[in-house]
Amino acid sequence: GDIVMVSSVATRKFAASGAPYSMAKAAMEALALTLAKEERGNGIRTHIVSPSLTETEMGRRLSAARGAADLRALDKTSRHLRALMVGNLRVEKSPATYFEAARRLAGRADIVFDHVGSPLDPALGRQAQALAALLPGYRWLGALPHRATLARIQRAHVLVHPSAIEGGAHVVMEAVRSGTPVLASRIAGNVGMLGRAYRGYFDCGDAQGLVRLLLRCRDDPAMLPALRAQCDERAPLFDPARERATLRRLLAGLLETPR
Repeated sequence: GDIVMVSSVATRKFAASGAPYSMAKAAMEALALTLAKEERGNGIRTHIVSPSLTETEMGRRLSAARGAADLRALDKTSRHLRALMVGNLRVEKSPATYFEAARRLAGRADIVFDHVGSPLDPALGRQAQALAALLPGYRWLGALPHRATLARIQRAHVLVHPSAIEGGAHVVMEAVRSGTPVLASRIAGNVGMLGRAYRGYFDCGDAQGLVRLLLRCRDDPAMLPALRAQCDERAPLFDPARERATLRRLLAGLLETPR
């Protein structure tokens, strides 16, 4: 048989006033992992499904509280290329790759770096502060509200997502649906969202590979439109109605009685 437990990304992405919910879901995941070991010998499989914000009563209340996301492309300046990283400062997000790319492009005043995220790792927070003081082209903006972050995604020329570990980042979906191309580390979570043929990958931890992509985005007039076209092809995959239908099919398949 199968046991399916519906958890949440809230066990990995935390929000103010969300402690009871995140703790409850984390406990559920711990129970599921324990049951998986205990019941394996009895032929019972345990599954954890961790969706992002879903259209439930609670989800609708949260959406109303934060305001409906206006996912659309906004005008972008031609004076420079603005790269944006949205990710808390912790090792798994590989901010060091972004830091190093900013250092290597310090001589290019027409390429600027913005960074949104909380310093979950205090040492990385100190590095971000020091880099912002040293390089005029790098700005660490700290944690921002969702609406303000989304506006920066829409204004950026590229979203940089250098994560070393990722299951499927919500911020990549928001960038794609906002008309902002993504430059991403070549890891399974990113490839699953953007497709194997996507042209905006660099190897995980490869700052020079990221630098090469940024230079192409600025200097090659065909690069950004090509990435945008590929992202536009993927955007329908992230439509909320389609995601709900996919989740329901997944759950139905997991609960289907073996013949």
